[in-house]
Amino acid sequence: MAQVIADRRDIEFVLYEQLEILNLIQEEKYSDLNKKLFNMIIAEARTLAVKEVLPTKIDGDRIGATFDKGKVTVPASYHRVHQLIIDGEWTALVEDPELGGQGMPHIISRVAGEYLEGANWTAVFYSMMGHGTGKMIELYGTPKQKELFLKNLYTGKWSGTMLLTEPNAGSDLGALTTTAVKNPDGTYQITGNKIFITNGEHNLSENIIHPVLARIENSPPGVRGISIFIVPKTWVDDDGGLGVPNDVVCTGIEEKMGLHGSATCSMALGGKGRCRGLLLGQENHGMKIMFHMMNESRLDVGLQGLTACSCAYLYALDYANQRCQGCELGSDKDNTSQVPIIRHPDVRRMLLWLKAHTEGMRSFIYYVTMLMDRMDCASDPDKKAQFDGLLGLLTPVVKAYCSERGFEACIQAIQIYGGYGYIKEYPVEQLARDCKIASLYEGTNGIQAMDLLGRKLGMAGGKIFEQLIETISECINETEKTIGLEKLATETRMAVDLFIKTARHINSSARSADFKVAYAHAHPFLEAMGDIIMAWMLLWRARLAKIRLSGKHTKTDFSFYKGQIKSAEFFIFSILPITIGRMNSILNSNGAAVEIEEDSFGG
Repeated sequence: MAQVIADRRDIEFVLYEQLEILNLIQEEKYSDLNKKLFNMIIAEARTLAVKEVLPTKIDGDRIGATFDKGKVTVPASYHRVHQLIIDGEWTALVEDPELGGQGMPHIISRVAGEYLEGANWTAVFYSMMGHGTGKMIELYGTPKQKELFLKNLYTGKWSGTMLLTEPNAGSDLGALTTTAVKNPDGTYQITGNKIFITNGEHNLSENIIHPVLARIENSPPGVRGISIFIVPKTWVDDDGGLGVPNDVVCTGIEEKMGLHGSATCSMALGGKGRCRGLLLGQENHGMKIMFHMMNESRLDVGLQGLTACSCAYLYALDYANQRCQGCELGSDKDNTSQVPIIRHPDVRRMLLWLKAHTEGMRSFIYYVTMLMDRMDCASDPDKKAQFDGLLGLLTPVVKAYCSERGFEACIQAIQIYGGYGYIKEYPVEQLARDCKIASLYEGTNGIQAMDLLGRKLGMAGGKIFEQLIETISECINETEKTIGLEKLATETRMAVDLFIKTARHINSSARSADFKVAYAHAHPFLEAMGDIIMAWMLLWRARLAKIRLSGKHTKTDFSFYKGQIKSAEFFIFSILPITIGRMNSILNSNGAAVEIEEDSFGG
């Protein structure tokens, strides 16, 4: 039977052979865990995803979320999935069991997420989004706020959101106008309107807790004057019980290109003057607090790209094995027997593109997730800072690169299906529509590129970037010593050397009079960085596979390991040359994009 959502063998390879996650159980934090438990959790997530969540995906698209008089109704099939996720305690795998979590490493939670979210992101995230809301309260809330909200959010009993965007304050959050006026009892009266609020209203939870960015009167202008507030849909009394409705009203939901099962809401706060909020953290620290949640969300968005790529690949692979069309190239001209389309070179090219990108992105995202676990376990402050720095550097790349390649993967899968890929009877059409949002979520990919160039590349005087390059170079050095992979290593080293030169150039340009030209090339630079990381991940995989092939292995493992080497060959010999062209373009620093006059665009 064909696999769906994700390849279990590949996941095990990344976990236990590439990242060697069993080293985590040597740490005190995870000393009571073991491989058997990890595998059991992954197997349960896979079973739940395939048997219960995946069948709701069509309902999400065809029925979708509906709006009527301030109320949002989700497809009926979502209710069972929502309850199964809560009953199975999937909503906060990494958190303390006393708070409703399971105490698992981030990496195990990420694998579970790949299956569950890959099955139907819209159904799963109604219960999962409360984790980010809860985490902010755990880190910045008062003891009373934690008592009232934390466990209900972590267990999924209550849902969570993020209320940032306004009609005139999208990416420019400093322009927001939602206000907060302090009440005599210490609460704040909140007034304003928010848009594009994922899961802002629905009929799955008894309460929804909204983190809301707002400006307290007389606060500084711009982002410096933004605070964050806990605003429940239904007020939570001091004893933890539900009180009165809190004047938080959904005024409509968006009709979107895809992701129809997810309610994208417009929200009115305080329309009747009765919306109250609790200040979270200190006044004017809202952006600092919210970015903690946004960084978690950026990694989730990168995972959306991976799951789209993985699903598209597995669907296309199964279809290519089943669909018979045309004779095999090179066969006798009188031969009329049709062959599965996987025999055709162009289809094989597209399948290998999908395979290489799925595997590379999985390693990339899992690697970044492991940085979180290593940071949590590190006792040395310098080590902890190093892991945190790498996490900060790589987060915008994970978000932007994986979301874009995930969408491209869906397009490739449609092409493999041919005309059938363009109709709703087959799954890849929906995958493409649903996946596109990932490049827009949590700051568009152009903003991720600006973050990478403007903030992350020069962190700690460039030492974090240098550490990344050193780690990649170590892998190349080891691979150069591996018989049969020398040329792969050499080609990767050449690309990395050019990437170092490109990074220095654009970093310098961004701090010169030509800074606008540099920022016009920020997104191509992020793409180049993503390609370099992918080459590293696939080279790493190929080296391990080559080592395994020299020892004892089963027939199935033989095919798997040989496939790892071919994935690396394809990416390094077919994709990296394009990356080299992109880096040469950045080095040329053509300024046409910023020099062209507005009138010259035409229209």
